[in-house]
Amino acid sequence: MNKQNLSGRVALVTGASSGIGSWSAIALAECGATVAINYLRNREGAEATRDRIEAAGGRAIIIQADVSQRETAHGLIAETQAQLGPIDILVNNAGDLIRRCSLLEFPEDLFDQLINLNLKSVLFCSQAAMREMMERRSGTIINLGSIAGHHGGGPGAAVYAATKAAIMCLTKGMARELSPYGVRVNGIAPGVIDTPFHERLSTPEQMAQFVTAIPMGRVGTSEECGRVVAFLASDAASYLHGEMIEINGGQLML
Repeated sequence: MNKQNLSGRVALVTGASSGIGSWSAIALAECGATVAINYLRNREGAEATRDRIEAAGGRAIIIQADVSQRETAHGLIAETQAQLGPIDILVNNAGDLIRRCSLLEFPEDLFDQLINLNLKSVLFCSQAAMREMMERRSGTIINLGSIAGHHGGGPGAAVYAATKAAIMCLTKGMARELSPYGVRVNGIAPGVIDTPFHERLSTPEQMAQFVTAIPMGRVGTSEECGRVVAFLASDAASYLHGEMIEINGGQLML
């Protein structure tokens, strides 16, 4: 029996127009899930992810929504359910550093943006999806943390790192609260991954410096992260609960 077969299950991945979100959607579809691809602005990327899934014989839809706002996040869940049926797998991937900024100069509006996008979105989407999961006594939620949540982040990323640490703690709290209802909650904590995130926010010199701290001697790929997300969503991970899987090439060994 293939324990990673997700046929007949519905998955929603937030922020899935590029990077880890896109590859998570692709990996879930490769295992048989029908996937809702959420995006905010990058419709082209969302369409490319959908087209790749459909070209391989899978089924996917795209839905635009701002998950940093409660009303629109809840609307995303409702729209996914209306188009595809009950959500079996929720991947809370949406998030960003937005820009690097020292703590001395950190403005309140940037702080609020990071809290809303990185942390509130996880709560809002999970709230809306978990009610039906609890009623069915089935489902899994996967949250995206970061190695930054362990060590405070790179240059100008302290508040971003704090939001990721909060997500990792929230994942464990959600796991405790949802355990009696048969809903599993886990997450992944990527290290330095080759994504548009670093293309925008890290210089080649910074990336080279990051690599010196990675025992495997290279950065990771979004595909490698997506494969772990698909594993966590599957019955192969049926006894994993409240865990954050570290994907960092050995940069952090707990």
